[in-house]
Amino acid sequence: MDLLVVGAGEIGRWVADTVSADAAPVDASVAFADRDPSVAADAAAGRDARTVDADGDSVHDAVCLAVPMSAVPAAVEAYAPRAERAIVDVSGEMTDAVAAMRDHAPDLERASYHPLFAPPRVPGNVAVVVDEGGPLVDSLSAAVGAGGNDVFETTAAEHDEAMETVQAGAHAAILAWRLAAEPVREEFHTPVSAALDEVADTVTEGSPAVYAEIQRAFDGAEDVADAAAAIADADAEAFAALYERARGDREGRDRLE
Repeated sequence: MDLLVVGAGEIGRWVADTVSADAAPVDASVAFADRDPSVAADAAAGRDARTVDADGDSVHDAVCLAVPMSAVPAAVEAYAPRAERAIVDVSGEMTDAVAAMRDHAPDLERASYHPLFAPPRVPGNVAVVVDEGGPLVDSLSAAVGAGGNDVFETTAAEHDEAMETVQAGAHAAILAWRLAAEPVREEFHTPVSAALDEVADTVTEGSPAVYAEIQRAFDGAEDVADAAAAIADADAEAFAALYERARGDREGRDRLE
């Protein structure tokens, strides 16, 4: 498979490494394209990969879009003509991505993948919507699975609704706690605050642009703000009701696992 990876950042490099790994059940050659040619060159330099012009006309068996969520629809339109058999994305938003691929690549295999982790923390869970399956998409999914990842199928609607909780809401809650917190001596930390502090360190080690994209793409932060306001304003009785509601939500999640 000749695979063009559009976007040579962390996720694009993860895609290249995944399909090129010794354990991957696919014979893949990788080309990188990026709006910044130096980024593409850097990604290719440490790998058995080449670069192609982002605005060129090279044609490949498959195209994988590893670009920001907001850029996916335009990228699909631009790069679908350069895919002979399949086009996929790994952006993290699925409704608009799948719709754009369906519109601009109706005759190709199509899938939207979302690695639910940052590349330094591989392996992990990878959600996928297979809009039009075939041998290349099967090979890509198999390569991701061979890397130790748990690939699970979903729908675009289910995925994007889940992201409101596990990304937009979770990130807003953690960042708000970090912004509101005052520095304290290490000895004062409780198991809860220490765990929150560690998670906040994880969230703030990435790129703010990535997290801003998530907040723009998905609702969730407003619900966290409303819940925090309800807790802050609650009297003892109202607080107890909110606490029991949270306990019930936790038990409901336990039953789903």
